[in-house]
Amino acid sequence: MASGRWITRRAEAISRIGPGLLAALLALGLGPAQAEMPGCDKPLYLTFDTGHMEVAPLIANVLARQHVLVTFFAANERTKAGDGSLGSHWAPWWKARAAEGHEFASHTWDHVYWRADVDGTPQRFRVQPSAGPGQGHQFTWTVAQYCGQIEKASSRLQEITGKKPLPLFRAPGGKTSAKLLAAAKSCGFEHVGWSPAGFLGDELPSETASNAALLGKALRDIRSGDILLAHLGIWSRQDPWAPAVLEPLIVGLKEKGFCFRTLREHPAYREWVAKAH
Repeated sequence: MASGRWITRRAEAISRIGPGLLAALLALGLGPAQAEMPGCDKPLYLTFDTGHMEVAPLIANVLARQHVLVTFFAANERTKAGDGSLGSHWAPWWKARAAEGHEFASHTWDHVYWRADVDGTPQRFRVQPSAGPGQGHQFTWTVAQYCGQIEKASSRLQEITGKKPLPLFRAPGGKTSAKLLAAAKSCGFEHVGWSPAGFLGDELPSETASNAALLGKALRDIRSGDILLAHLGIWSRQDPWAPAVLEPLIVGLKEKGFCFRTLREHPAYREWVAKAH
């Protein structure tokens, strides 16, 4: 009943704002949720990277039920249904998350892994996309080419949500170099990794890392200020982590006094975000 009342209040708030003003608020990164959020002494920053998207609707239901806002890092990855995670099939899903007040950032358009820096001038990088027409092949890219991949995902997110994404990105696999980070920052994007205890383990084989074990480890090890990482579906895991672990994890962390915020409010990024917006 409590969650139902909360969702009803959110819907009423949105209807009172009106579509024109709501679109303007979303473009500024604001929404009805911000006005309802209480103080937060032990914040956590839950983030999701894209994946096969099959569990995405279930994850959205959990987040709404638990009144939790997160930051999504999106690439145009292959999905179990539709034309890619940033394609037209999933566009309504992303738009609905924006209306709820979630934040968005780039995960590179083709989910491009950094493999190595390449010596020489100008700076170049050896990369390997895991999606798109170059999937599985290695390329040598300039700074402009890599920045274009970050910017393309960010622009697509704004196009389908009507909300300006955060000037942040997450490199696939968290694989970077100092030169890659400097290159991305030169074109307006700060990198976001995750905390050691924030790796929630949904990429691990379920045969050796059960959902119960992953839940117990997270509840034991997570500390205030941690950035948490999970995915909108992992192809290789036989026993899906989400949503099975997600709701008991959120409930358990709340019972420990934790609260959830987006990366817009993270002390390491909020000044960067405010300047960019």
